[in-house]
Amino acid sequence: MGAAELSILAKQKQTEQPLLAVRGLTKRYGRRIGCAEVSFDLFAGEVLGIVGESGSGKSTLLSCLAGHLAPDAGTVVFDTADGPRDTVRMAEAERRRLARTDWAFVHQNPRDGLRMGVSAGGNVGERLMAVGARHYGQIRAQAVDWLGRVEIAADRMDDRPSAFSGGMQQRLQIARNLVTGPRLVFMDEPTGGLDVSVQARLLDLMRGLVREMGLSAIIVTHDLAVVRLLADRLMVMQGGQVVEQGLTDQVLDDPQHAYTQLLVSSVLQV
Repeated sequence: MGAAELSILAKQKQTEQPLLAVRGLTKRYGRRIGCAEVSFDLFAGEVLGIVGESGSGKSTLLSCLAGHLAPDAGTVVFDTADGPRDTVRMAEAERRRLARTDWAFVHQNPRDGLRMGVSAGGNVGERLMAVGARHYGQIRAQAVDWLGRVEIAADRMDDRPSAFSGGMQQRLQIARNLVTGPRLVFMDEPTGGLDVSVQARLLDLMRGLVREMGLSAIIVTHDLAVVRLLADRLMVMQGGQVVEQGLTDQVLDDPQHAYTQLLVSSVLQV
């Protein structure tokens, strides 16, 4: 993308309502800082990657954004169907409803995001039922369709997730999350713990679904190859603070902060 195109996009975003507007988000654990004064905007159809070593604060930040942790300060304003709302100050019931409809969360360990005692088709169907679907035939048809979209054969629909490989479980978790067409997906190390060949297949699948559905996503990972492939923009965290952010290729190809330079060079040396 050339400089002129980037300038046009920047001007468009100046007048566009962000899907998610985060201001001053802070979380402390006693004297230790989880994340401090984090602010950014995420626009519709945009994928933001958050990287940093263990303990950098990226997972704490994601948990605060997704409503799993209550921040000590700051706002997380989401552009709901009823207009911009600060999800930090939402009632718990309203936030849970948002998590079933416009939001989705893909865990690093798929067992944390699946009902292991329920069939593959049932896992997908449950999310549909949570948003009001009741026609069994339609629910089953949508489940079959989504299993196919994540490359799980229809004849495995009645198998339980425990019979699947780790990569298949992760693909099933993605189907369960995306079947209701959320507008924002939170992903916590979505390829962590998978073999390299399985990671590549999963990343290719995720990239296709994100582009096809026009999803907005926030991806936390320590793997720079993941954000290189999936993220439009990148935030680098160290010690709970954002030390650098910008377009993904710019940050990775020409890192300005010493910590980012260290992260990039450590990958190149492997």
